[in-house]
Amino acid sequence: MESVARAIVSLGALAESRPVAALAAAFAQAGRELALVGGPVRDAFLGRAVTDLDFATDARPDEILRLVTPISSAQWDIGREFGTIAARIAGQTVEITTYRADSYNGESRKPVVAFGDSLEDDLERRDFTINAMALRLPQRVLVDPWGGVEDLVARRITTPGPPEVSFGDDPLRMMRAARFTSQLGFTVAPATVTAMTEMAARIGKISVERVADELSKLLKTDDPVPGIRLLVESGIAQLVLPEVPALRLEVDEHAHHKDVYEHSLTVLQQAISLEKSRASEGAAPDLVLRIAALLHDIGKPSTRRIEGGGVVTFHHHDVVGAKLAGRRLKTLHFDNDTIAAVSRLIELHLRFFGYTDAAWTDSAVRRYVRDAGDQLERLHILTRADVTTRNVRKADRLSFAYDDLEERIVAIAEAEGIAAVRPDLDGEQIMAILGITPGREVGEAYRFLLELRLDEGPLGAEVAEQRLRAWFAAR
Repeated sequence: MESVARAIVSLGALAESRPVAALAAAFAQAGRELALVGGPVRDAFLGRAVTDLDFATDARPDEILRLVTPISSAQWDIGREFGTIAARIAGQTVEITTYRADSYNGESRKPVVAFGDSLEDDLERRDFTINAMALRLPQRVLVDPWGGVEDLVARRITTPGPPEVSFGDDPLRMMRAARFTSQLGFTVAPATVTAMTEMAARIGKISVERVADELSKLLKTDDPVPGIRLLVESGIAQLVLPEVPALRLEVDEHAHHKDVYEHSLTVLQQAISLEKSRASEGAAPDLVLRIAALLHDIGKPSTRRIEGGGVVTFHHHDVVGAKLAGRRLKTLHFDNDTIAAVSRLIELHLRFFGYTDAAWTDSAVRRYVRDAGDQLERLHILTRADVTTRNVRKADRLSFAYDDLEERIVAIAEAEGIAAVRPDLDGEQIMAILGITPGREVGEAYRFLLELRLDEGPLGAEVAEQRLRAWFAAR
């Protein structure tokens, strides 16, 4: 089996690496067990790069710290109460955790921590069989009590033991299952999906921060759509991001062949593709853009109207959607910068479509840039991704129109520096020219000059002063 042979080679190389070999020797000399567990073993079978080194041991945290200190350049007590010690060994960060046997009690949002003494018992409490494999060190013996290798070959996600027990121990695992469908391209086993559906309400026992973190991890995968579909179909999304399943009931007036739910998923995929094509190599996934792409039409359900002739409209769904997105992200405890950026993108995502109806003046282009601010590049991507029509001629027309808009923005920016639109005179100059002190009049004068800048481009200080004096005298 190719994957097994590849894993043997990969795991052998890991075992021989300096940090792993040093750890294995130190724990063996102390008479303690040590095993490489979870993700590194799984990724070795999948041929994925192993970036994290996670170990499990029968040693307690204080002893772990004592054993790693002589062989490491730094140590971190990152979770002693949870049994985890991190260390820097031969330039590699590793985490070593005492065997665990903790679970949720059904009421608390946090697990009850209990240390264990058996590797097999520790593996049993892990989320999925593909993560419940270990490599004993220094013996290099694969431990796979739950058939993780078979599930890897079948590209299947299921739990060690009954899924009801696993999800009862930690309901967040249901969301992790959805994430792994996207991250690994696997399918969740039918019995596991059934358990997710029947136990969806248990997600309410999980802290908002953990839920938001798992949603973010899902959206940062190369294709979040399979995971989103599973969250929607299982009913979990109705509890953590209800605006998304609500989209299934609506019809998009711009693309009658798709409902808004399918349209939104397509926009998300297209936005990710554009993001990757325009980003520098090695750039991190753009979470703000991806949230905005998924939620850009969530204002449609509440703005849906049936007009004459049966035409469906969603007037002002951009503004309504921006407010709804802001509220949802606030509820999920996202940071203020993310909330503001996502809301702004959703509010502006329709602005471009007027460009194809009539030629924009330079003033309109300047205002587009001014309103987008530091979200301009994301707005470029979101607007392009929002075109999902099957009409090739229409799609080409919109694409060419946006090409033209971007070219005009670049040309005007080179000529006028519109990346940061400011009046030709600052506040100090305004007060000196008009002989006024700080207050409301300075703000009004500044806004007047800013409007001139947007309408007419750079005026120069002399002309701006003349126009300012005339405006002030006529007030």
